Amino acid sequence: MVSNQIRTRGGSYEVDRPDPWSFLSRSGPSQDHRSAATRTARGILVAALFCYLAITFLNILTQRLAASGLALALTCLVLVFLLQLVHSSPAMAGARMRTKVLTLAGQGALSYLPLMWFGVSWGAMAGFFAGSVLLLLPARWGWTLYGLTTLSLLVPGILDDRSVVDIVYMGQTTALTGLVVYGLSRLTSLVEQLHRARADLARLAVSNEQLRFARDLHDLLGYSLSAITLKNELIHRLIPANPMRAREEVDEVLGISRQALADVRRVASGYREMALGSELTSAESVLAAADVEVSVECDDAVEHLGTATSTVLATVLREGVTNLLRHSKASYCHISARVEGDLVRLRIVNDGLVQGHQVPSPHSGTGLGNLQQRLEGIGGRLTVRRLAGEGGSDVFRLTAQAPVRAAGPHDAGGRAGGFAGEEEPFGPSGIAV
Repeated sequence: MVSNQIRTRGGSYEVDRPDPWSFLSRSGPSQDHRSAATRTARGILVAALFCYLAITFLNILTQRLAASGLALALTCLVLVFLLQLVHSSPAMAGARMRTKVLTLAGQGALSYLPLMWFGVSWGAMAGFFAGSVLLLLPARWGWTLYGLTTLSLLVPGILDDRSVVDIVYMGQTTALTGLVVYGLSRLTSLVEQLHRARADLARLAVSNEQLRFARDLHDLLGYSLSAITLKNELIHRLIPANPMRAREEVDEVLGISRQALADVRRVASGYREMALGSELTSAESVLAAADVEVSVECDDAVEHLGTATSTVLATVLREGVTNLLRHSKASYCHISARVEGDLVRLRIVNDGLVQGHQVPSPHSGTGLGNLQQRLEGIGGRLTVRRLAGEGGSDVFRLTAQAPVRAAGPHDAGGRAGGFAGEEEPFGPSGIAV
């Protein structure tokens, strides 16, 4: 190996393997847009809070207070501003109730105590407190305290012998300030949640695509590779006795190999269609090569199935034949595809299921589990049943049914209706329930 040769000469050898999914964590247009939107929402909130504080400070300046009074007012304003930033932070929603109550108590004190020194000029700060209770407390308590806070600002106006218009104005200003603070704070939080949800959806889309790719490779290549192996074994036996037949089988192996390559390319591009009629012919050939006595019954209407239904049922057939070749010692296999009304049923029955072998569940993560998910995606269902057989082996029966014309895997509206005498699906243990 090149790496070993380099290391024996005192060097180092490293390979940079790029992560194919690293674009999710890489800074790019989406991440920049997220940061810009979040910064804009927070900037608007901070600017609005600062404007309210500035108006309050200007009102206090009109009172011509001493320097100590102005210093006290400025200190209280800064504390209210910092507390409000804490309360408006999205992280505060997950804080313990004790923490919320303590910080609200501090803001309440800073909202009402300075009224003794600055009078109605300080009234706007009660609006900050009203917005905070809406943000941090449950809705029932939050809106109750919000209303009481609004009404409480009527008292300073009455004590200051203000006109009715001024008193109503103070209450209305407090209510409006609380709603503005609450609305802008929630807007900032919702912007952050929205972009976080979009990132989660992107990761989920990548995960689903990985699962689709793995599932399709399993369903397609498992069948193709099994068929190639069986054909090669048959060719190995035929070469000495029947070279011409062996040559025909070689041509079929080449055809299967080319089809497998085409399938892989279609899987990579996310587009793949299969015809149930063609797969029935292919399955019959593969099983015959494996010395399995095979019989196929197919309605003419199968050729007119919808694209989604035909593709899914062809995939079921491939997986069923693959499982037969891998997990049984079958001597016969019967395959039927029947159309009744708006439903089509595909059934595979074979012997050779060794006693004691655990029948796989349709709810597992691979194999039959994949088929179950595909059928559910078009409104169909998958059932499997183990029947008592003779000669120390049981009979395995797999039945898939689906609408004749399904819109596609993402447009299914539920499970398809049943045929007369349909079977019950298997539970997680593989036993009919």
